[in-house]
Amino acid sequence: MSAGPIDFALRPQSFADLPGWGDDDPSALFAALRACRRHILQVKPYKTGSLGLTVGDLMPLLDAAEAAEPDNAAEARAFFEVHCQPFKVERADGEPGFVTAFYEPEIDVSPTPGGEWRFPFYRRPDDLVDLDDGNRPSFLDPSYAFARQTENGIEPYADRLAIDNGHLDGRGLEIAWAKSRIDVFFVHVQGAARLRYPDGSLRRITYAAKAGHPFSPIGRLLIDRGEIAPADISMQSIRAWLRAHPDEADAVMAHNRSYIFFREAAVEDEALGPVAAAKVPLVPGRALAVDRRIHTFGFPFYIHSRSLTHLDAGQPFQRLMLALETGTAIVGPARGDIFTGSGDEAGELAGTVRNAADFHILIPRRAAERFR
Repeated sequence: MSAGPIDFALRPQSFADLPGWGDDDPSALFAALRACRRHILQVKPYKTGSLGLTVGDLMPLLDAAEAAEPDNAAEARAFFEVHCQPFKVERADGEPGFVTAFYEPEIDVSPTPGGEWRFPFYRRPDDLVDLDDGNRPSFLDPSYAFARQTENGIEPYADRLAIDNGHLDGRGLEIAWAKSRIDVFFVHVQGAARLRYPDGSLRRITYAAKAGHPFSPIGRLLIDRGEIAPADISMQSIRAWLRAHPDEADAVMAHNRSYIFFREAAVEDEALGPVAAAKVPLVPGRALAVDRRIHTFGFPFYIHSRSLTHLDAGQPFQRLMLALETGTAIVGPARGDIFTGSGDEAGELAGTVRNAADFHILIPRRAAERFR
């Protein structure tokens, strides 16, 4: 099988081959499996990735999960042992998989601008249009999924620098205002946030669209400039550098021309994360972002990383997770982004995750016969 430049294979495994499987408790996945089933049946099926696993392949597992009520970790594991076959995702070049992590920031905001409240979160503009092969101009790279509709045709949308300099002023698109452009920037990187208003109320913003320009990581820029050593790069070190260099911070953030627009949502359950690409709430510690060009949402993945220990009190990371999200930086068959939860503590956990990991996909048994 091929994932662009990366060839890979699926090698059948037993559950006994999964390191730490006997200690895992996947009980938290059942509500998410049921939510995936509701979305598929009531809204629309998930798009099939190039691996070829379809919603039809997934439905026997989801149907079984609808009726399952495991009382403990052992029963939860036994459910997956009965209904699924694990396969290790093996890259042809022999390199291991790789995981990072993301979280949902919580930001203090004001519903009105003024004083220190100067940096807005924006709704999607009405002149931003979705692009596909039918309407994308030849001069725009195929990676552009959004652009600006004008009287004279489609053109690239304003980038981060132009928007930060007032391109959208006066259009009434502001959702709320924050105190720090750095905070707004990192919400853009994460794609969602909880907004804490002065009266104590809590609202959520989630990804609605982007301006269309490619994501350009400023961490790479700071490494190339010799500002941060490669071994020290993390969300925390990047944020610290920006705060320590206020005269340069705006120009560095503008290097990432990608700009995110948001929609508002209620926080219905503070224990769950935002509704993401799979259209179900993210489960802290159990939701995984994958390359949706290859994988299909809703499938379980068992992730094992011997070197990732700070998420589990010094023990290797070894958990069953559910593919519920994607991201522009998540590219390849064994590449994942772990959702650590919401708030500052979750951000501290997420910021330093950059670890080699083994990926095992659990395929419902009938479909598994095709991959043996």
